[in-house]
Amino acid sequence: MIHETHAIRTVQVVGPHALRLTFEDGIIREVDLDGIFGWELYRPLADPEFFKQVRLNTDFDPETLYHWEEYRSAWQTAPRELDLSE
Repeated sequence: MIHETHAIRTVQVVGPHALRLTFEDGIIREVDLDGIFGWELYRPLADPEFFKQVRLNTDFDPETLYHWEEYRSAWQTAPRELDLSE
């Protein structure tokens, strides 16, 4: 599988855990990140007020966000499969 390179040009919060992202090619995606907060790194984002502070400098790979519908299930189920407390 070839890893695509994408750049996010604009980001807008459109829900408690949802973003509207505009990519370099003009494609606009709405990405709902609800359900991924089992990952320790992303747990603070569960707070909608903190989530609203989103910036373009992100810990998410833009390619993952570009194809979020393909990746969402794996991101949502992985925390249940991994012990992140260690």
